[in-house]
Amino acid sequence: MKLTISKDEILNGLQAVQNIVSTRTTLPILANVLLRAESGRLDLTATDLDVTISSGARAEVQRPGAVTVPVKKIFGIIRELAGSELELEVDEKNACSIRSGPSYYKVNGLPAEEFPPLPQFAEKKRISIDQEKFKAMLRKTGFAISTDETRFVLNGIYMSLKEQKITMVATDGRRLALVEEDVELTEESQGEFIVPTKAINELSRLLQTKGTTEVKFTDNQVAFTLKSEGGLDVLIMSKLVEGNYPNYRQVIPGEAKERVTIVREELLQALRRAEIMTSEKSNSVKLSFTKNNLAITANTPDVGEGKETLAVNYKGRDMAIAFNPTYLMDPLKAVDNDEIFIELIDELSPGVVKINGPFLYVLMPMRMS
Repeated sequence: MKLTISKDEILNGLQAVQNIVSTRTTLPILANVLLRAESGRLDLTATDLDVTISSGARAEVQRPGAVTVPVKKIFGIIRELAGSELELEVDEKNACSIRSGPSYYKVNGLPAEEFPPLPQFAEKKRISIDQEKFKAMLRKTGFAISTDETRFVLNGIYMSLKEQKITMVATDGRRLALVEEDVELTEESQGEFIVPTKAINELSRLLQTKGTTEVKFTDNQVAFTLKSEGGLDVLIMSKLVEGNYPNYRQVIPGEAKERVTIVREELLQALRRAEIMTSEKSNSVKLSFTKNNLAITANTPDVGEGKETLAVNYKGRDMAIAFNPTYLMDPLKAVDNDEIFIELIDELSPGVVKINGPFLYVLMPMRMS
């Protein structure tokens, strides 16, 4: 294999794939990136056997071929090179030479044949959605994913493709975030699956604001192709979380008694300040609704107390409810609407945050001291 490539092109490719590589792996090949050169491009692939990422870069290929090299080493070398262009050459012993100006490095690699094969996907089970929309959907749900590894079905985002809609749900048992978007579905492309947290994190990092995302899935794998206008796609493949997602519809409360419209940024800033007066032991703020007024109080015996008041359009009965402030701020940070709506039934029932759009967030109240 022999090729010439710009430093920026190969660095972008390496940055896209290297995040998932573990340096503490028992299999040396998993610390490597697979480099495959063919007409006019270099493909870079890395895997940890659960998540696989593949990215392309433009290159002048003099001799096609493939090799695997330690990703951290090659990234470190190329990042520090002074020149803007470099030459890669691989010999029959899988040693990869890197030349750029006065610099010369040789990194020992392993044969490409040892790299784990990529899963195959049928063309029928696939949908397309704008990258910007898809990224926004992940942002509006990802924060509610459970980190409790004993409830592994909650360690990811549930995606449902039904009735010309894609629905995403995440919950950790104390809160639940749900968002929907319209998509074109055929009979064959309907389905449901749970995408694990690690793949969600990589998707959130790599999704752009332009281009489309193509989603393909099987019974135990999913593939996301991020198609860019430049024509060099990024491919993220992941094993799915096994098991059945709980019936999230049961968690969404029935009809609300009160619905309050609040300026999102005002509420977020007030909660940020009030949260300073909470502690790990007493991590709640009380929201007290009276006529056209919302008082947010944090009262922690060993810290002190704080109170914020906001003018709101509220005509209902006087009501107070306590929430974890971080959990109430998370959806406010994830949406960019000017106004949000809080729907309440009573002091002990979950509160619901909504926006003008297909998003909803359910939050369990805390005991008021």
